[in-house]
Amino acid sequence: MRKTHRNGPGAGVVVAARAGDRQALDQLVAECLPLVYNIVGRALNGHADVDDVVQETLLRMVRGLTELRDPGAFRSWLVAITIRQVRDHARLRATARDRSAGLEAAEQIPDPGLDFAGLTILRLGLTEQRREVAEATRWLDEDDRELLSLWWLEESGELDRPELASALGLSDRHAAVRVQRMKKQMEAARVVVRALNATPRCAGLQAPADNWDGVPSPLWRKRFARHVRGCPVCGGMEEGLFPMDRLLSGLPLLALPPALDPARVVAAVVREAGTATGTGGPWSSGGSGNSAGHKAVGGARHAHRAARPASRVFSAPVVSGAAVAAVVAVALVAAGLTTGSSGTPGKAAPPARSAPAVAAAASPTPSARSASPSPSPSTSKSPAKKATPKPTHKAPAAPPAVAVASTSKKGVGVWTFPGVSKALAASGASWYYTWSTTHSEVTSPPSAGFVPMIWGRDSVTPQNLSQARSQGPYLLGFNEPDMAQQSNMTVEQALSLWPQLMDAGRVLGSPAVAYGGDTPGGWLDRFMSGAKAKGYRVDFITLHWYGGDFRTAEAVGQLTSYLNAVYQRYHKPIWLTEYALIDFSHGTRFPSADQQAAFVTASTKALEGLPYLQRYAWFGLGADASAPSSGLFTDGTTATAAGRAFQAAHS
Repeated sequence: MRKTHRNGPGAGVVVAARAGDRQALDQLVAECLPLVYNIVGRALNGHADVDDVVQETLLRMVRGLTELRDPGAFRSWLVAITIRQVRDHARLRATARDRSAGLEAAEQIPDPGLDFAGLTILRLGLTEQRREVAEATRWLDEDDRELLSLWWLEESGELDRPELASALGLSDRHAAVRVQRMKKQMEAARVVVRALNATPRCAGLQAPADNWDGVPSPLWRKRFARHVRGCPVCGGMEEGLFPMDRLLSGLPLLALPPALDPARVVAAVVREAGTATGTGGPWSSGGSGNSAGHKAVGGARHAHRAARPASRVFSAPVVSGAAVAAVVAVALVAAGLTTGSSGTPGKAAPPARSAPAVAAAASPTPSARSASPSPSPSTSKSPAKKATPKPTHKAPAAPPAVAVASTSKKGVGVWTFPGVSKALAASGASWYYTWSTTHSEVTSPPSAGFVPMIWGRDSVTPQNLSQARSQGPYLLGFNEPDMAQQSNMTVEQALSLWPQLMDAGRVLGSPAVAYGGDTPGGWLDRFMSGAKAKGYRVDFITLHWYGGDFRTAEAVGQLTSYLNAVYQRYHKPIWLTEYALIDFSHGTRFPSADQQAAFVTASTKALEGLPYLQRYAWFGLGADASAPSSGLFTDGTTATAAGRAFQAAHS
């Protein structure tokens, strides 16, 4: 039996929020935000603008709440607003695409590595046929994905048919016709997915697949489906398929990413609604809408190296009520959404203390990892300390001084924090980078050279290319283009911009993929094949790696095995520009300080011994003294256990 939804806010909550009750508004947003996120995420198929559209929807909901006449119709009204925002986003994208002749249409297609289908598969641990349904959603056009986002929720019990029809502005009968047509496209896509994944693949299907760019699309769905219908080998692929209705029934909503924490969303939308009306809004007093929170919002999205928003976390609990007051929302504050004129990521307000707040995806294997962490300001507060008796024992002795060693390979990723330049000089790193073409607020010591990076497509500007050229000879390519919340580039787009990077760097590194550098047909493999076909220069391979196995020998073995597999595939020198021990399989878990330090010592020894590995960079220089991290220094002079191990490596 299909589950009936009971997750929507009651009419009493809507009435109280409409009357200006801030606590009721907090509850209202907390209860409806998961629904909005799931509609937008699936309709946009994980596009990088999902968070923006979600929060713009909530802003419009707050602005229009006082005009809602029937509180009992709140849910249908909200879903209709959500669909309008999805359509507005699609129109804006189409307009921008028409005006930008140099951009390829494929830019608008999210990479399958981290679209909403991938999130569904990983977060919900789907069975095989449910997985095929999720993968099939990638092959729909925008209109069908919009409808699918509502029908999926109808089948999982979160919406009913009148709400679906109302959101689309259709009668129930017309909505039923649209749903049936969309389901036919989905069924065709399911068969295509099954045929493409078959082992061995049909020889007749391989011929058209050889010309396919690897990106699911309606056009290629039709081409592959045409073959499947007329092929005696592929024709039986549809046998044994369960109806989608049964497969989707009872599935839960995808959990919210921490970046969409309801309390901070409320603070942001109330602030924005008040600014728009010039009144501060009926909920403007009290709550969490303070200036400090506002600054934190601006810092969460584009801090340092365009820090990944927390939407990269694959599993995050949906929180509500008083417990939702701690995490950062991003999209409604202009400072957090814009980039500088140079096209490099905008800077956040300096954090009160250095802290790489880690947000990342599950990491099933070292060579098939789904995400990696990024530096961003910590927004957590330390609990108030209770009075304790004066200790009678002696304070622990300071760690002994470390003999700092330096090698030509040893480097570190750097973001701004108090004392950063002193820490860099004391670290023993011989090189560093900042995920940018500049190192403002970081003074390069005589012992460490700076290496620039062109972060993403918006960073390919004359100013940045000139800066990179002046810093030479090395240049790092795009940062994690295979991730929707990083530079988020298709292979074709990266290749179209690559000649400009070749002109800017005499020794040029490949785009740094987040995972799967050794995977045939993966993002890096397709890029390298395309570069070879076009005669483009790629002087070395750039990789990221994070390990979830905290046993030193096993972790080092997994790291070196991955590096060796990539080298055997491309036979080019390798730079490992992000690595550390962080487990993302169940949230974010760090090893103990001693385990991290032991890994630093053992891994640097192993990396120094790999002849094809030219450089490596630990993630990263800054650390939070009050929270676990992989960082090396909590200030300009205080090294963590990992920091002391890094200083000594490799002496």
